[in-house]
Amino acid sequence: MKTFSMGGVHPEENKLSAGCPIRQAALPKQAVFSMFQHIGAPAVPVVKKGDVVKVGTLLGEANGFVSAPIYSSVSGKVSKVDVALDASDTRRMAVYVDVEGDEWEDSIDRSTDLVKLSDRPELDSKAIIDKVKAAGIVGMGGATFPCHVKLCPPPGQKAECVIINAVECEPYLTADHSLMLEHAAEILVGVKLIMKAVNVQKGYIGIENNKPDAIRLMKETAAEYPDIEIVPLKVQYPQGGEKQLIDAVIGRQVPAPPAIPINVGAVVQNVGTAFAIYEAVMKNKPLISRVITVTGKSLKNPSNLMARLGTPFSQLIDECGGLPADTGKIIGGGPMMGKALISTDIPMTKGSSGLLIMNDKEARRAKVEPCIRCAKCVGACPMGLEPYLLSTLSSQHVWDRAEAEGITSCIECGSCAFTCPSHRPLLDNIRLGKTTVMGIIRSRAAAAKS
Repeated sequence: MKTFSMGGVHPEENKLSAGCPIRQAALPKQAVFSMFQHIGAPAVPVVKKGDVVKVGTLLGEANGFVSAPIYSSVSGKVSKVDVALDASDTRRMAVYVDVEGDEWEDSIDRSTDLVKLSDRPELDSKAIIDKVKAAGIVGMGGATFPCHVKLCPPPGQKAECVIINAVECEPYLTADHSLMLEHAAEILVGVKLIMKAVNVQKGYIGIENNKPDAIRLMKETAAEYPDIEIVPLKVQYPQGGEKQLIDAVIGRQVPAPPAIPINVGAVVQNVGTAFAIYEAVMKNKPLISRVITVTGKSLKNPSNLMARLGTPFSQLIDECGGLPADTGKIIGGGPMMGKALISTDIPMTKGSSGLLIMNDKEARRAKVEPCIRCAKCVGACPMGLEPYLLSTLSSQHVWDRAEAEGITSCIECGSCAFTCPSHRPLLDNIRLGKTTVMGIIRSRAAAAKS
């Protein structure tokens, strides 16, 4: 069974919502749309207080090449354009819409009829990329990198294959799993669209073997696409990382930054992104909703919800039985790479893959003990780094050495902290160090240009 070649861990899976059909979440009374739902320049609001919008109305336009537009997922009236708290505990510009009814823009095809690439022979690479860009599609695995940028390789680089990340290696999360079980045909058309956009003849879909039903269905559905291969993978975290997935699927290693997947001929997209691309290109539907897993050991009804962007997390939790009395922490995303939320009033965004309600016992950090030099963190690191050293250098502000030791290669997967028997806050320190070092590198580059 294939997997990546270096490091990794196997946390308890706790896929509590596996097998739960996708439920449509109710419309919110008020939806809040952050203009910062992607990596890059935030969108710029194009509506004002009092404007009437429909589902699919443009709210914010992209502000540069690495940016993405924001569309309304509800119909109603704009109540204000103001700041709103997001999952990063930052107040950012947002559009508030008071919901009235559920009117959609006429241009959106709301039918469930499958549209194949053969039905749209006029679609060439440029037309597909233009539609993806206009629809505001971003990476749905959590990174939220504007998708059209990945579909436009830099000069001198050529894609050889497309790899779809359907691994979903984060414990607890099952959104991608449920999406494959219910929308396999649409996903495969989306993969074909990505392949045509980047002009390649080979596609792979990597799925961990703890999802045998998804592997079986995707293989059956892909039978008519001989150029798309379903690749079962050994369960190993963090196999969903781009570099680890490329290693597992095609056996190529992406060098240290600034190298990216296209440097080894690969374009990687999330399975949810493939579905969103299908809807954007074939149904003219901008990115206005997504599947999110709401889960936790004490939650009454762990679920996979198809929810409109802008819906407050508090409403999604209520739809799954309400906040448990023993709640200790709420994580946006999964337990390994997600971040704790300070409020449940935060609105759902394009990158919201999960909400994990941790009970008091799970949420409580163990007492930090001295490092015992066991090197378990080194063995677990999928990037071949020395986490204990990077953590120490960061805590002591030795930034030049941290840079030299490759801190910018850290993918922040948390494998080091997970495996540490002394419960040291390795990832916390490394995150701080990585952010600081990257800032120093950017300042140095800017100074060199001036």
